[in-house]
Amino acid sequence: MSIEARSLSLRSLLSGLLVTAAVMGTAGSAAATTLRMHSQIVESRPEAQFLQEFADDVSERSNGELTVEVYHAGSLGLKDPDLLRILQRGDIDMAMLYGEYFTRDAPELAAVYVQGAITEPEQHLELLPTLRGIYEEAYAEWNIKTVGGVVSPVFDVGIHCKQPVNTLEDLKSRKLRVWASHLVKTFQGLDVAAQVIPQNDMYVALQTGVIDCAYYLSTVAKTVSLQEVTDYEAYLHPWAAVPWMFGISERSWNNLSPEEQEILTTAGEAMWEKTKSLAVDPEREAAARAEREELGIEMLEPFSDADVEAFVESAKAEWKKMAEEAGPKGVEYYERMQTAIGELN
Repeated sequence: MSIEARSLSLRSLLSGLLVTAAVMGTAGSAAATTLRMHSQIVESRPEAQFLQEFADDVSERSNGELTVEVYHAGSLGLKDPDLLRILQRGDIDMAMLYGEYFTRDAPELAAVYVQGAITEPEQHLELLPTLRGIYEEAYAEWNIKTVGGVVSPVFDVGIHCKQPVNTLEDLKSRKLRVWASHLVKTFQGLDVAAQVIPQNDMYVALQTGVIDCAYYLSTVAKTVSLQEVTDYEAYLHPWAAVPWMFGISERSWNNLSPEEQEILTTAGEAMWEKTKSLAVDPEREAAARAEREELGIEMLEPFSDADVEAFVESAKAEWKKMAEEAGPKGVEYYERMQTAIGELN
């Protein structure tokens, strides 16, 4: 065989090998599916850790053939109020969904659950099926399927003050910080002056006397150093914690195989059940109270049953107004929640 013939044969062989390698590489990449998932939450928070655990579970169940790539702390640059539209278009595969973020596009979702809805932590667990059903239906209208999620822990909510305050009567002479407009109106209905102050500004507002007290999640008060600017705490009620739902765009969902859909659903449901089992934890709350006492906080007697009942009634009245302002869907969700609350043990 001539040199030219041998050279041509070698080139043909190399070309064939390259084509084969390219085909094999393409086949391998086509077999693996990666879903990009937006998360607003910084990685240090428990919810972010649960989300990453969900992603790891998906990978393990699929032997690495289906992966969820989590972009924590909004690192994809997406804005939360836009998420319904973004997922509806299929611009991203998945996202953590928190109903109260969507007041522009779905104001009814902000009226699903409010503070004052429950007076005992265990009631939250009984309301979860109704809450989840509402969110699943609402997101489906935006072509978003939900596959489980994270049940937020039910923390204590307390009134944290510079001076001892554990009655609504005492609170009337104080300036109170709250985190939402619904709470402003709820306390105004009780003749208490309240204003929304962002969490990042709360410390300085207490330090400088802009406010006298803060309505805040007692269990995590240490993380924002409330013990440095308040001396007293009184328990008011358990947190009505809105769950985080794992949402996937319908377009991305339909591109998955039935086996991949089952894996994603199973992993999401497993995380829902796990976090649900951790949501109500008296030992966690007791340990957090003891820690705050060690930091110098004086624990006062809780607000009386009569004061709690007055708070609940004011909250319910404002809740109904919120629902009516949100439109027919808001009223429907409110009525479904009231039915569920009426059936609580």
